[in-house]
Amino acid sequence: MTSPKTVLITGTSSGIGLAAALAAAEAGWTTIATMRNTGKAEALLKAAEENGVADRIQVKRLDVVDPESIAACLDEVIAEHGRLDALINNAGAAQVGTIEQMSLDDVRTAMEVNFFGVVAATRAALPHLRAARGRVITVTSVGGAVGQPFNEAYCAAKFAVEGFMESLAPVAATVGVDVTVVEPGAVASEFVANIGLDVPALLAAAGPYAPAMEAYLGRTRDAFASAQTPAEAAAPIIEALTGENPAFRVQTSEWAREFVGTTLADLDGSAVQALTRAWVR
Repeated sequence: MTSPKTVLITGTSSGIGLAAALAAAEAGWTTIATMRNTGKAEALLKAAEENGVADRIQVKRLDVVDPESIAACLDEVIAEHGRLDALINNAGAAQVGTIEQMSLDDVRTAMEVNFFGVVAATRAALPHLRAARGRVITVTSVGGAVGQPFNEAYCAAKFAVEGFMESLAPVAATVGVDVTVVEPGAVASEFVANIGLDVPALLAAAGPYAPAMEAYLGRTRDAFASAQTPAEAAAPIIEALTGENPAFRVQTSEWAREFVGTTLADLDGSAVQALTRAWVR
């Protein structure tokens, strides 16, 4: 008998990653659900039990900013399952602030987690994905297509991921590996809560940017009040995982499609600037 296909997903302790792990297991895949701190696996394991897929989900430690952790995890997967058919790069971290009030270390941290972590995991997985003629699916963001106020570092990292994957896709295709980026908009998950923002302190430290920051935070609160659920955002990821000939770029909602469409059709940049400037006044 052919062994079940195996997918490794990063950042599965909550939100989209947790929902994608459950959905992949429900689709019949052996699902390697990874996270930096496996002590946070309780929510995933409980949901897997409740959904009857606990036997198809295996939690492993993987820290995307630690190449040795990535290599060790992949070695275990191949030793235990003999194959890797797909990688879903989902791990990420938000970073709110404007550059004058951020340190360069803050920016480097955002790039390490959101960009270099994706590069490192993809690089390590590609030999196995070539052997399986598999797939790389990367959760980016609408912020990887539209630069957003007070998200300079985060959007820079997500833009970099999109450029990396768009460049890799035709090369990977020559060896049988499909590449897809998935662009969510606002998702009701712990991702935003995990930023740990102290809003009063943020505004107090914003100096001349305080009015713009206050306007931005108000707009963002409104956006997340009508956000997608993690399960809704994960559905297109699973379609890219299981469907034939997945598209390179996929959005997770009609709002995300319209939003990303703004920049893809905006040859001189004026439409995006008109849109995002309204967020800070």
